[in-house]
Amino acid sequence: MRKEVAVTILVTGGRGQVARAVVEGLLAAGQPVRVASRDPEKAVLPDGVEAVRADLSDPATLPAALDGVEKVFLYADAKGIGGFLAAAEAAGSPHIVLLSALGVETGDPSNDPIVRMHRAAEAALRGSGLPWTFLRPGAFATNTLQWAPAIRATGVVRAPFPRAHAASVHEADIADVAVLALTGDGHVGQVYPLTGPESVTQQEQIDCLSEATGRKIRLEEISAEEYRATLSQWGDAEMVDTLVRHLVESDDRPAPVSPVYEELTGRPGRGYAQWALDHAGDFR
Repeated sequence: MRKEVAVTILVTGGRGQVARAVVEGLLAAGQPVRVASRDPEKAVLPDGVEAVRADLSDPATLPAALDGVEKVFLYADAKGIGGFLAAAEAAGSPHIVLLSALGVETGDPSNDPIVRMHRAAEAALRGSGLPWTFLRPGAFATNTLQWAPAIRATGVVRAPFPRAHAASVHEADIADVAVLALTGDGHVGQVYPLTGPESVTQQEQIDCLSEATGRKIRLEEISAEEYRATLSQWGDAEMVDTLVRHLVESDDRPAPVSPVYEELTGRPGRGYAQWALDHAGDFR
């Protein structure tokens, strides 16, 4: 007989920026939360939050994580998602709120690993019979944390295409919509594209960081080839090609802005300037 436990919301990827914001939002809403991570002992969590080990590549870790769970916030990961969905069905078919990506339908999976991964995850969920909601954020504002070491050390960011645009979304905005989908009615089967409230260039992002930190930060323009050589140390040539291609395609071209966040919450999203203020300490 299945033991009786309190209904809980499971948040995967517990050490990630978005997952942490989702946990905080759920706690503020008075919801019981369980956080799943490959390394739960390394997760810094608020008091009262249960942490469990769950690894999609290790199906044996999943039943305990899903026990008593009615809702799941799930990071898209095509590797092992079949086993996770099977374990979720066995645990009672919880509603899955999937963190996907904005370009999943319009991008080319043959040369974009981000599109390929998220499209596969969405397809698996659609075919599973489980209730689902897809969150499709565009560029994460947290991606610009990659500049933090250089800014702290030299005050200079070396990057190509200073006029490349992005409508970067604050992780707190993603979390707000995730909490709505996890705690409210009417979200099953819905797809929510999410962006920041405005399109800003890389130079404008640097200006926001200068204002937020109170220090002069300079963007030094480099060529796409220099940038590619810098990224190549990651060792993933396809991802490097994807990142460079996205910058080329967005050069001097404002990014579309989605109204979905404001439609769902009744308030405007947090712009990049707000994100810079919220993360100023990371750049000092």
